[in-house]
Amino acid sequence: MSTEHEHHGHEHHAAKASWGMAASATLHCLTGCAIGEVLGMVIGTALGWGNVATIVLAVALAFVFGYALTMRGVLRAGVGFKQALKVALAADTVSILVMEIIDNGVMLVVPGAMEAGLASWLFWGALAFALFVAFLLTTPVNKWLIGRGSGHAVVHAYHH
Repeated sequence: MSTEHEHHGHEHHAAKASWGMAASATLHCLTGCAIGEVLGMVIGTALGWGNVATIVLAVALAFVFGYALTMRGVLRAGVGFKQALKVALAADTVSILVMEIIDNGVMLVVPGAMEAGLASWLFWGALAFALFVAFLLTTPVNKWLIGRGSGHAVVHAYHH
């Protein structure tokens, strides 16, 4: 691990945050969240778990996959595992948290969505809608974070 990368992890300069940059960061976050969310919902639903247990699993897996996708790119830049984890935590925690609150909230308010089986259009339609709403509402959060030099602005220090 080079000292140049060590220092980048601690520099949080404010960045010009465009809507395109925010949408890109949100799409990156959505990818990890969606993988974890879908996997958690599928596992919980297939095992007949209740809403709370299924949501806890889905949220936990969304964080795991969200962080893993960010770490993959940072590790490729030659950063050690511990520093890459710190970067992922700094870059993604707020975005994933907001996204998970929104998409799980939507799933809970769509009548019958959480009880619908995996073969149900209601389940998959509600999940797709929930992730879409989460993307729309998380993008302004990411724009604000990047503009402050946090969120995905932290990761950009490792993409040369």
